[in-house]
Amino acid sequence: MIRNPILKGFNPDPSIVRVGDDYYIATSTFEWFPGIQIHHSRDLVHWRLVSRPLRRPSQLDLRGIPDGCGVWAPCLTHKDGVFYLTYSVVLRYGHTTVSGVNGLALRDFHNCLVTATSIEGDWSDPVRLNSSGFDPSLFHDEDGRTYLLNMLWDHRPDQPHFGGIVLQEYSLSDRALTGERRVIYTGTELGFTEGPHLLRRDGWYYLIVAEGGTGWDHAVTMARSRRIDGPYETCPTGPILTSRGRQNNALQRAGHGDLVQARDGSWLIAYLCGRSLPGRRNCVMGRETALQPMRWRTDGWLETLDGEGAPAVAADSPEPEVGEAAATVFHHDFDAAELPDEFQWLRSPHPGRLFSLSERPGFLRLYGCESLGSHFEQALVARRQQAFCFSVSTRLDYAPRNFQQSAGLVLYYNARKYHYCYVTWDADIGRHLRIQSAEACEGGSAFPQRYPLADGPVEIRASVDYDRLRFGYRQGETGAWTWLPLTLDMSWLSDEAGPQALPNFTGTFVGMACQDMSGDRLPADFDAFTYEEAGLPEG
Repeated sequence: MIRNPILKGFNPDPSIVRVGDDYYIATSTFEWFPGIQIHHSRDLVHWRLVSRPLRRPSQLDLRGIPDGCGVWAPCLTHKDGVFYLTYSVVLRYGHTTVSGVNGLALRDFHNCLVTATSIEGDWSDPVRLNSSGFDPSLFHDEDGRTYLLNMLWDHRPDQPHFGGIVLQEYSLSDRALTGERRVIYTGTELGFTEGPHLLRRDGWYYLIVAEGGTGWDHAVTMARSRRIDGPYETCPTGPILTSRGRQNNALQRAGHGDLVQARDGSWLIAYLCGRSLPGRRNCVMGRETALQPMRWRTDGWLETLDGEGAPAVAADSPEPEVGEAAATVFHHDFDAAELPDEFQWLRSPHPGRLFSLSERPGFLRLYGCESLGSHFEQALVARRQQAFCFSVSTRLDYAPRNFQQSAGLVLYYNARKYHYCYVTWDADIGRHLRIQSAEACEGGSAFPQRYPLADGPVEIRASVDYDRLRFGYRQGETGAWTWLPLTLDMSWLSDEAGPQALPNFTGTFVGMACQDMSGDRLPADFDAFTYEEAGLPEG
């Protein structure tokens, strides 16, 4: 049984492909490094992370890019034994377009392609494709020709900024675009036409796009044509999948879909969705990935199995179930030579400047770097929040010498939205614990309460119950937790919190961080990290 979302936590913009018995889904990572996540499954129920392709400095360097930029909307395809992975690198976002025409809108992005003969890699250095828009997608036609699609960005103040879907032939042998680009589809009245994918079936070219923006009006729209360059007619019954107008559906914001044909000939759609906090329209886990079967109507259009276009929380898989249920407890002692798979860091292709697993064996050493507001070099190693209710703890050995040095446990959405419980030092009190929060503002605010610490390691814990967060600590191997008398609002760590003119496209991470704003790079050593989901209903 498929239970959605299949990829919990921040995993947006899915692209799905089947190669023989194997299914792969690629998702966006934005400012998180390494770039792009690829999960694998054989039963469409259980998924395992198998690759993060963009990990070398020659492939990707995101230092300096703003929050919400970075790697967008991968498209994963396969042809003649080679995997092709296209994606956008967004360098400047500007402000969100809230209507079709909204003044001058300057954005900078580059569309790229990497290839590999194995999904695990190594993946090639990127080929620069174009910079005309975002959401690039490759289509390999039956005649052997390959085409690139992407949305066209129109920065002019007197034009709709979402300028339609463009198509241009790509030469696999020359590794370059050829011929002229053509606008093949301008979308529907929902607007914000993006995320194109193309397939061919029964003499038709089917184009599916995301529309309505990636919020509550998000939708998957389908159009078709007998010719690859159009004209394309839109499905007359409206979006083939959407949560729009379905406030009681557990999966909101459904859109940005991609189709795959199963081994038995049936079809499924992978799409992004969001689970909001009960009674609130805040998706703290960001945009996640869901999957459900579809069916072709007798008139040649695609629909959901219920015929209503609604996202499904559960659905039967066309493949026999072979995997094991996902774990809900993750504990790491950092004894291995590599960082555990679920962890990522921000922006930098030089992780050795941020952390080490060998400098002190059995510990994750974070070198004190820039502040939590930095877009350049943060020592922050974290994993995705994947459930509404969970606890997380870490144990650190850290002796700060001045007020500019700090390390601790952070729940982080971006540089403007986080809650941080950390060890630091002040002259009048010495080493102590305190809390700093940024609630959609620049720089954040530190609470005045300080909690003195004895010498030695300290364990910090966070307990999250939907929209309520509490921090606690203890010293010594065992014993009761001391809970700090503050309840913090988790809803601030969501796409919907704060100014909506800024890009809010990721999701909450939980992890370890270390800052040294004196420049001395004083390290903090973490010898354990535990993430445990509570046995509470998921809302």
